[in-house]
Amino acid sequence: MRLSKHSAYALQVLVHLAVHKERRSTIREIADRYGISRSHLSKVVWELGRAGHVETVRGKNGGIRLARPAKSIRLGAVVRPIERAIPLAECFPRGAGACRIASCCRYRPVLAEAEKAFFAALDRYTVQDLVRRDRIREGESRGMEPTGPMRSH
Repeated sequence: MRLSKHSAYALQVLVHLAVHKERRSTIREIADRYGISRSHLSKVVWELGRAGHVETVRGKNGGIRLARPAKSIRLGAVVRPIERAIPLAECFPRGAGACRIASCCRYRPVLAEAEKAFFAALDRYTVQDLVRRDRIREGESRGMEPTGPMRSH
């Protein structure tokens, strides 16, 4: 499976906010840092706010920050609502009826199983796990060893 840009941006925003949890970040700051369209990022942040993952503050000292600790935000909970809006195949979601071979199709159960496994894997990890992996990767690139075992869920 392949993540949409929308999902990838959502995860990037959450990791950025987790790394910079001591302060609010702005859409402009995140967009400029990662080369993302501000317009697209605004939509992503709006959805993250609606889902309860981030809180937004308007005004001069406004910005966005995580609404909950990074260790409590499961990747599946972030990605699932976004990716479910994008069908895996013409016959997804159920009842779409766009497939001409639906009555004799053998792919649907296999694709449904693959989609279930994909989200189950994402459900095992949190935003904090991504932050930790980023820090380990940065440390390894400078010749440093990771400190302690990686968490898995």
